[in-house]
Amino acid sequence: MKKNCYIFSALITAVLMVIGCSEQVDESARYVFKEETLVSYMEKHTDTYSEYLNVIKNTPISMISESTIYQMLTARGNYTVFAPTNDAIQKYLEDLCEEGLITEPTWEGFPTTAILDSIRMIISYNSIIDGGDYQSYETYTFPTQNNGELQIGNLKDRKLTVRYVDQYPDSLYINYDCPISIKNRDIPAINGVLHQMEKVIAPKDVTMADLMADILDNKKEGFIVASRLALACGLKDTLSKIEDNKYRELYLKGLIPDFDGKAAGWTFKSGNSAPAYAPQHRYYGFTLFAETDDFWRKEIGKEPIDITCSDIQKWIYDNKQYSQYDVFTTDENWASPNNLLNQWFTYHLLPMRIAANRLVFHVNEKDFDQSTGKLTIPVYEFYTTMGKPRLLKIFESKESNGIFLNRFPNLDNGRRGTYHELSCDADKVGNHIDNYSENVLTYQAINGMIYAIDKPLSYTDDVRENLSKGRIRFDAMSLFPEAMTNDLRKKTSVDPRDQFVHFPPNTTYQYLENMDMNNDTKFVYLNAYKYNWCNNQEDELKAVGHYEITIKLPPVPRRGTYELRYRVLPNGDRGIVQFYFGSDKEKLAPTGIPIDLTKAGTDKNYGYEPDTDDDFHNIEVDKHMRNNNRMRGEMSIQNSSGPCRTGSPNNLRHILVRQTLEPDVSYYLRLKSVLDSDKYEMYMDYLEWCAKEIYDNPVEPEDIW
Repeated sequence: MKKNCYIFSALITAVLMVIGCSEQVDESARYVFKEETLVSYMEKHTDTYSEYLNVIKNTPISMISESTIYQMLTARGNYTVFAPTNDAIQKYLEDLCEEGLITEPTWEGFPTTAILDSIRMIISYNSIIDGGDYQSYETYTFPTQNNGELQIGNLKDRKLTVRYVDQYPDSLYINYDCPISIKNRDIPAINGVLHQMEKVIAPKDVTMADLMADILDNKKEGFIVASRLALACGLKDTLSKIEDNKYRELYLKGLIPDFDGKAAGWTFKSGNSAPAYAPQHRYYGFTLFAETDDFWRKEIGKEPIDITCSDIQKWIYDNKQYSQYDVFTTDENWASPNNLLNQWFTYHLLPMRIAANRLVFHVNEKDFDQSTGKLTIPVYEFYTTMGKPRLLKIFESKESNGIFLNRFPNLDNGRRGTYHELSCDADKVGNHIDNYSENVLTYQAINGMIYAIDKPLSYTDDVRENLSKGRIRFDAMSLFPEAMTNDLRKKTSVDPRDQFVHFPPNTTYQYLENMDMNNDTKFVYLNAYKYNWCNNQEDELKAVGHYEITIKLPPVPRRGTYELRYRVLPNGDRGIVQFYFGSDKEKLAPTGIPIDLTKAGTDKNYGYEPDTDDDFHNIEVDKHMRNNNRMRGEMSIQNSSGPCRTGSPNNLRHILVRQTLEPDVSYYLRLKSVLDSDKYEMYMDYLEWCAKEIYDNPVEPEDIW
């Protein structure tokens, strides 16, 4: 079966959104060639598509436009159309009639013109992906992973998902239950590609709160207990949030500007003069990892519908599913952040929507080949959970057989090792995430996802201890939930809008909750897709101007002495930065003298020497560099030249902080330019916490990975 979707990736413009679109389709842009357009193909097959053609002829491309979707699909472009057949549309009308929305399953059965227009929009907007009007584009494939999302949203700015049925290898479904025709798919046209759909794509716009209320009201087995806990913990309003309407309003008024780096004398990549684009939306998102009803039935000994919050809180307390660091009450004020049940449950929640194929990123870890996707060494993410800030680790490797929460395997991490898993102790396996079964797509909402886990998830002393025994390396973009929810992070697209993302300073609008920027900061995220850079996951953060940036850091897992390290690829474009650190955001202390980000490891004050075949010599070089508060890059990340540690002296870690830290305290890092010029860059790739037991261990020195 062909799995090509031919979704053409180019600049995703706002002209086809429900609000803020252009008035007219550019008639001059129409093709005059003899090949088929999407519309001309469908018009030759009216026995199959006449109803769909009628829909798109009567659907404007926006609320303020005179042009229709039909006209749009006759013009130049790179569209992917999931066109429902006449039978599929008839069945959809019958479903609407059964729901009582229309009086009869025909177009004459709509009680008002407004309802008729809204249904036409649902059919058309959900069925079309616009890849932009560019001659240069990249052909995408459907995600190979079950439940994966397509990279580009449809005209409703909704991501479509795919589902494969193992016993029917040619079967392919969109959004769980909308089958693509086996015979009529991948039909090329000069302005895109068409897939014949046997069912109308019409996802319900339900929020996480709506989804949970429906589960409880209709006693839908699966996550009855989890839904009861979420609503009891006072999360209904939070889980109902979809979009920051204030940001959207400012964006549509032109008050959230893009950034013209070229005009400012700054190119984001050598020779590249593309603007950096502000996000069009600021959506809210959530991910819940939840124990299943079947788990609670066995643990509590009741049917899920009869299990109470008191039952769960008693189970948590009796089974010591908490830490000695935790201070809590055991009353029935479930919505209080001081309540034991509330603290336990909110550890299951992340403040971002993570699709099934984006729980971890496989990009440029050692020996990984993006063309095959064959797994190699471990990759992981550290995220801060909702409620009381705590660390959650998401992990996958070749040997793990799936994605896990809080997995702590034994790794072959010697200087001549492979960094693969050797084994994993039974008490460190972690929680397996079901991101593959067909159940996943039945528990997704417009603003979130629910994933089943196979055992209880708790922030116990053992979890904290295991977290602190490993180096906690967090990609800079993992600090910002908005980046994941709004599909800004690691988008597999070469389009400028996806490669260069501009976040406005706080005085304009604070897009990233965990970052403060002064008004003179010009901040850009470089997706760096296919750049072959020796960054973690290839991407990086940059800023110019007389910048001053303050970032809220993830919590440490337990009390102890830690190093905070900052990773940099030095070059002549970088600037000189003064770092500040502390727990009082308004009174942060400098971490030392300013750091010159242009200096490579070969600087005489750093003590760098290339690795040799003599590991005793290499160890001494590493010690010498540490005495200067410097470390080489890591072995786990690679580019075409090989592992970053051995490929170049331009891979450095600076040790910024070494002090005792508390697990329940929020810490901040500030980066401030000390140069008069506003043309030199701030840079950030990743940061890492490293406990003293690791970096100062006389028996087992810290690994080089």
